[in-house]
Amino acid sequence: MNNFEGKYIIFFDGVCNLCNASVNFIIKHDKKKQFLFASLQSDAAKEYLLQYNSKKNIIDSIVLIEEGIIYTKSTAVLKIAKYLNNGLALLYLLIIIPKYFRDSIYNFIAKNRYRWFGKKDKCMIPSYELKNRFLN
Repeated sequence: MNNFEGKYIIFFDGVCNLCNASVNFIIKHDKKKQFLFASLQSDAAKEYLLQYNSKKNIIDSIVLIEEGIIYTKSTAVLKIAKYLNNGLALLYLLIIIPKYFRDSIYNFIAKNRYRWFGKKDKCMIPSYELKNRFLN
């Protein structure tokens, strides 16, 4: 697989409107262009995630690969925030809240995301300007 040195990879639910809005938010606040993206439904995600012998259920969660370590759910969200600008990095301080509690909130939102925010029939297709930020 490719070496994405200095980059962090985010895998997300490509048909989820909330997830797509979150990716757009990250792109807007990632001035250093540190993140690369792929939908969890993509071949790139499946191929890349096969490298990890993780027993975690990553199909229904945002996934962050940071320096070869896989993070999911609320921990992934907070670690992503740590790299964003405009004071958003301060959200990382919420990492002190116990993971069980954070993930309970994450799971509640994830369980209801399609009902509350809707979903697309197909995965998001990045614009020409953003295509180099998405893995094929």
